[in-house]
Amino acid sequence: MIRIKLSDLLGKHKMNQKTLSRLTNIRPATISKMYYEETKRIDISQIDSICKALDCEVSELFEYIPDNHNSKP
Repeated sequence: MIRIKLSDLLGKHKMNQKTLSRLTNIRPATISKMYYEETKRIDISQIDSICKALDCEVSELFEYIPDNHNSKP
């Protein structure tokens, strides 16, 4: 699973979703879906815009959490 850590980054930068939307030119509804980790797809250009606006690395925006599958051979 991939976790989108946008809420953490916005808190760290004391920025709200509306401001990020304005800075990145990404629709507020799209920012909201990312914030609440409800989005299924994100364009590379959106990732680039968010990283520029928040002065962060891609690795700060996303976290990989391995699935715990108890698969039997």
